Amino acid sequence: MPTTTTLRRIGPAFLIATLVLLLPAKADLNPAAIAYKLPNQIEWRDDPVGAKIAVVRGDPSGTGLYIVLVKWAPHRMSRPHFHPNDRFITVLSGTWWVGTGSKFDPESTVPMPAGSFVTHFGKQVHYDGAKDEETVLEIVGEGPGTVIPAETK
Repeated sequence: MPTTTTLRRIGPAFLIATLVLLLPAKADLNPAAIAYKLPNQIEWRDDPVGAKIAVVRGDPSGTGLYIVLVKWAPHRMSRPHFHPNDRFITVLSGTWWVGTGSKFDPESTVPMPAGSFVTHFGKQVHYDGAKDEETVLEIVGEGPGTVIPAETK
């Protein structure tokens, strides 16, 4: 039977060996097979309407597929506008508020909670944003992702 002295000597070494075996091994990922950005590596830029934008794939100002993340600050909304092409939006967090038509009326917007999927059809007027909480969206589209103002005063 082990003595207390033996357990005190072996105990820390056993604990360290157990932890090393239980921790996941750092794997080297093949960059030809996978590309990724961790949250602290995503570059956000300010947008004039009060949102932050991060381009994670492609170029929204060019042609072809693009993917952007949009972070709406509370109490910020876009004005009525449209895009030339369809856009596909997933609400990642918060509640996103959407409205249609050329008359800006935030009170008539409809809530889209986290997990919702929305399609903005090309050349159709809409407006959107956040009310009481920050909201994060993923937008997938075909460029150019031009914003064309369409508000009726």
